[in-house]
Amino acid sequence: MRFHTRKWVKPEDLNANKTLFGGRLLAWIDEEAALYSIIQLENKHVVTKYISEINFMASAREGDVVEIGMDVVKFGKSSLVLRCEVRNKMTHETIVTVDNITMVNLDENGRPKAHNKSQIEYVEDRLKRNKKI
Repeated sequence: MRFHTRKWVKPEDLNANKTLFGGRLLAWIDEEAALYSIIQLENKHVVTKYISEINFMASAREGDVVEIGMDVVKFGKSSLVLRCEVRNKMTHETIVTVDNITMVNLDENGRPKAHNKSQIEYVEDRLKRNKKI
């Protein structure tokens, strides 16, 4: 799993129990899934279709730093299925896991569009590919 984003838990991110509000964390996860998919699919028109069961295992408090990781589970014809783990960098605990986040690649009219991708690409891969052109 590659961890791409870190978030600092601030007072506005807390619930009544003074721990990280689950809704805020889910918004961060959804945003990270969208950014990851946009970069992988090279298309800014990507939307969330499905998020599976969310397993909250621990929490975070004000001042903690959380890290969001994404992995590709599979490439569909017009979709990308991701797995997510969020961990607390201060306590070293896993905060939440999500086994399936399905993102759909869209055309400019908002309809599913084939993305023709079958494997994860990193910046180095794209640089090499572009040099060959």
